[in-house]
Amino acid sequence: MAAASEDHGFRDRGPGDRGPSDRGSRDHGLHGDHGFRDRSEGLTPDALAELQLDRLRATLRRAYDRVPFYREAFDKAGLRPDDCRSLADLARFPFTTKADLRDNYPFGMFTVPRSEVRRLHASSGTTGAPTVVGYTERDLDTWAEVVARSIRAAGGRPGQLVHIAYGYGLFTGGLGAHYGAERLGCTVVPASGGMTDRQVRLIQDFRPEVIMVTPSYMLTLLDEMERQGIDPRATSLRTGIFGAEPWTEAMRREIEERLDIDAVDIYGLSEVMGPGVAQEFAETKDGLHIWEDHFLPEVIDPFTGEVLPDGQPGELVFTSLTKEAMPVIRYRTRDLTRLLPGTARPAFRRMEKVTGRSDDMIILRGVNLYPTQIEEILLRTPALAPHFQLRLTREGRMDALTVRVEARPGAGTAERGAAAASVVRAVKEGAGVSVRVEVVDPQTLERSMGKLKRIVDLRGRDNTPPVG
Repeated sequence: MAAASEDHGFRDRGPGDRGPSDRGSRDHGLHGDHGFRDRSEGLTPDALAELQLDRLRATLRRAYDRVPFYREAFDKAGLRPDDCRSLADLARFPFTTKADLRDNYPFGMFTVPRSEVRRLHASSGTTGAPTVVGYTERDLDTWAEVVARSIRAAGGRPGQLVHIAYGYGLFTGGLGAHYGAERLGCTVVPASGGMTDRQVRLIQDFRPEVIMVTPSYMLTLLDEMERQGIDPRATSLRTGIFGAEPWTEAMRREIEERLDIDAVDIYGLSEVMGPGVAQEFAETKDGLHIWEDHFLPEVIDPFTGEVLPDGQPGELVFTSLTKEAMPVIRYRTRDLTRLLPGTARPAFRRMEKVTGRSDDMIILRGVNLYPTQIEEILLRTPALAPHFQLRLTREGRMDALTVRVEARPGAGTAERGAAAASVVRAVKEGAGVSVRVEVVDPQTLERSMGKLKRIVDLRGRDNTPPVG
């Protein structure tokens, strides 16, 4: 059995090789000599399954032996790590939830002494105790490798300049992208979030080929470019790697058309590793290939917990296979997707673009509504930007929903009024519920780490509609 601290095979890197710089000659090929190698490219499905089982058994043993929470949960279920004799046996083991991580704040889920932890990240903790994650030196090395894989799959190449506008700090986005880009052999601009006019100036002056940022903040950058009289399609950017929030195909089309880049999705979550758990390939743009040699996915029915066959939509669950400091067993992400066969990397399954979360679903007067449904409508409304917030209030015995959405720069009062009425009609026709729409000025809605908090639940605080 492979030990949890084995060498996972990510040491062989070649010298830097500057990729093509001409926009018209984009190269999505993945088998040329681009100066970066990972051994997962040669894995067959059978070899991957054998590796997964070996690492899974080691991870279960590590968690059971070193984390009181997991020992108690396994014992309660009548299970021991050795009861996992096949990958299918994982379904017998209990889930881990975000509440479990909060209950063991700050270091109760760690499998190593705190002195062996080289970095800590944490959630904001705005809805309770934050969730804390830790990384050993080997964890940080693994994380850099999977992000390097992801940037390469997106079209990035050694020697290119990568502009990182994810937030740095306790949020995993900025530093995760940073060390992955450096591992690939890129030059990093650690811009972080905010100071939008300065971000645009840096893009103009430094001429990066790759940008890593939330999709909603990319649209903010595009608006700022146009405000400054800059043609976004004339910039040096060729590849956009977007994550940290759900986004739709309509948003991808808008970004690609306005910026003339390949816009691809990256997926990750702090509790499992950070960005780099899965990546969309620029050559296919057909969903995110999961790096299954490190992260074992399942999709379950979010209500019953039953494991669903590949191809059926449900809630995504991950078990880490190589994480040393804080492995997670069957962590419920609350993200909604489905698993599909691999294409660009056949040994690894794909997950569809996440379009919502089971805990973001709004039940409004008996109708299920997701933020992405609203986003698709807003993207079809020319006077409105896809920067919005859904505010839930209670009026008497009835719930009410107000969509606060930013106007596009230059949209006048009449255009805003017509756009609001159009959205009200579209939501009523498409979802069957009535909502209010409040159009606010650009850059009005508060952003955190470059992204908006989509849902604000004010029910129970007061009985009045929100005032803008």
